[in-house]
Amino acid sequence: MRGRGKQDTMSSTATATNSDLPKLSPIVDPFGRSVSYLRVSVTDRCDFRCVYCMAEDMTFLPKAEVLTLEELDRICSAFIGLGVSKLRLTGGEPLVRKGIMNLIRSLGRHLDSGALKELTLTTNGSQLERYATELYAAGVRRINVSIDTLDPHKFEAITRWGKLDKVLAGLKAAREAGLAVKINCVALKGVNDDEFDRLVAWCGDEGFDLTFIEVMPMGDIGGETRLDQYLPLSLVRSRLAERWTLNEIDYNTGGPARYVEVKETGRRIGFITPLTHNFCESCNRVRLTCTGTLFMCLGQEDAADLRTPVRMSDDDSLLIDRIHEAIGRKPKGHDFIIDRRSKSAPVPRHMSVTGG
Repeated sequence: MRGRGKQDTMSSTATATNSDLPKLSPIVDPFGRSVSYLRVSVTDRCDFRCVYCMAEDMTFLPKAEVLTLEELDRICSAFIGLGVSKLRLTGGEPLVRKGIMNLIRSLGRHLDSGALKELTLTTNGSQLERYATELYAAGVRRINVSIDTLDPHKFEAITRWGKLDKVLAGLKAAREAGLAVKINCVALKGVNDDEFDRLVAWCGDEGFDLTFIEVMPMGDIGGETRLDQYLPLSLVRSRLAERWTLNEIDYNTGGPARYVEVKETGRRIGFITPLTHNFCESCNRVRLTCTGTLFMCLGQEDAADLRTPVRMSDDDSLLIDRIHEAIGRKPKGHDFIIDRRSKSAPVPRHMSVTGG
């Protein structure tokens, strides 16, 4: 087995190699869907403890189980060689991973070569004031930032540890750096459902797009059940339509959201509805955890181990074979359900582990 090297640094060699990817056949699942979108959780750690994502008292993975930055780069590069054109870095909170900018700069070489069309990330915004300029310089042009409320006290209650003013400062830095921003808002019954109009107006004023997301039944979050939190987006949309003119548009970022344009603001609103209207028929994505586990579906437990082939050999043939085998098992759809009879989540892993 290869030596692991240092955990959180990348050598100059890692940045320089693999700039010319081999021409391989694109990966296609059993239902004829080309896999062109890879979401990568670079860490399970986060500086927030959002009530729909984590328990407050979390046990995180030991470092020995977590992929090094070089290993993450190698797996991502293999997927790009297999036709993945969009790469999203997630967490936990990706920007709390030590040395993360080294990885992002290294992956940027695939943007320069044209093999990768987009490198982006989803963040809670807490570290954006520090990193926004570097992200833009590395080739990132668009980011998603999770904000569920504009009320500072409610923000602390939802995130448990977060400070809204720090996130807003990060958004200002992102805009000044030239990054396009989309706000992600999880719709939470009885928590933020009185703020949706305010969020639409605020995003219009700030020049941000906005996406509403249904609660996903993943992991033990402690205390509350998913039923306590669940608010169908069909209801959210009908409420918004009472105040705003929502025009259907043909717009797609490569993800699962379905978009409308708000006539009054000129901005877009997306709806991600895994429960009321699943988006499985057009699924083009897979998810890699920070331990090298590949989930072919967010709502299924079947997975493939990519860490072992990476550490077994410097040659990528074992890794590529494992990827092809895994995509051959990609299911047609997920099994998400909110069930009053069950107090446990049908998918036991936390969202922070899979990366959303």
